[in-house]
Amino acid sequence: MHSVALNFEDGVTRFIACRPGETVADAAYRLGINIPLDCRDGACGTCRVHCESGRFDPGSYIEDALSDEEAAQGYGLACQMRPKTDLVLAIAASSKVCKTKAAALKGTVSAVRRLSDTTFGLSVETEEPVGFLPGQYVNIAVPGSGQARSYSFSSVPGSRQAEFLIRNIPGGLMSTFLAEQAEAGAALDLTGPSGSFYLREIHRPVLMLAGGTGLAPFLSMLGTVAAIGTDQPIHLVYGVTHDADLVETEALDEAAGRIPGFSFETCVASPDSRHAKKGYVTEHLADAHLHGGAIDTYLCGPPAMVDAVRKTFAERGLSPASFHYEKFAASGVGSGA
Repeated sequence: MHSVALNFEDGVTRFIACRPGETVADAAYRLGINIPLDCRDGACGTCRVHCESGRFDPGSYIEDALSDEEAAQGYGLACQMRPKTDLVLAIAASSKVCKTKAAALKGTVSAVRRLSDTTFGLSVETEEPVGFLPGQYVNIAVPGSGQARSYSFSSVPGSRQAEFLIRNIPGGLMSTFLAEQAEAGAALDLTGPSGSFYLREIHRPVLMLAGGTGLAPFLSMLGTVAAIGTDQPIHLVYGVTHDADLVETEALDEAAGRIPGFSFETCVASPDSRHAKKGYVTEHLADAHLHGGAIDTYLCGPPAMVDAVRKTFAERGLSPASFHYEKFAASGVGSGA
């Protein structure tokens, strides 16, 4: 069987297993996920999806349902396509319309690490291995508050041990819980995975831009790349406000040792910093890592950082081949694109 990740336009991701010879549509309906579908004969195009990772047998269909140009761009018809490998499919509909929702996950706190005065590392052991796309996030309910906060995975998919980087916000709900109440074995409810910010198949050089705890999804991505390999160069620029905010550089050193072609640099914005490289991420975008715009760019950071990077690209006359970003506010992950 092959695993198929269905990523809906509202960011919810559900994983289904396709049996040998089974179409994606049949597997989805067998599991109660009603992706858009009319004819089942490859004639209407209603079930058109975009394949962002993996290979499939496209099946039979008429050109009115799917043009040759669309097929060349990675589109397929769920009623006809049969996976040859694991797939990631973008579904042009919301999860609610497709009569599904984010999965509810149960977990317990296994460790809380104080990585710095400004950052916690949270480890959660889940009842079952957690499937997600590297870069995605989950909503974690703060015990006793009736509220949840969103955090990107920093760990790789498929494990029962989920890792997160969490900003320590004085008086914040999650920060207070982690600092004063969290104990090993404490129960946590998680909902997800969600988000359209995730690593696509790598076909060209990659530029990763991280701000603060926006490093988390890149740790997940790099762990995945280390496992599957790539022949493309990857460069990460990781920026923080103060020296104390710079965490998990050992993990980046480890990734550099495991991934040929991966390099990274760190910078600190505060003028009082003793760091070797001062300033914002936008001040450390070297031409050698921009490849004239022939790059896939991934950015996770506060809204101001996203806007600043867009402005810098425009001023330098660059239009990346693709630009994926996740904006986050102080209380957790925000909206991605």
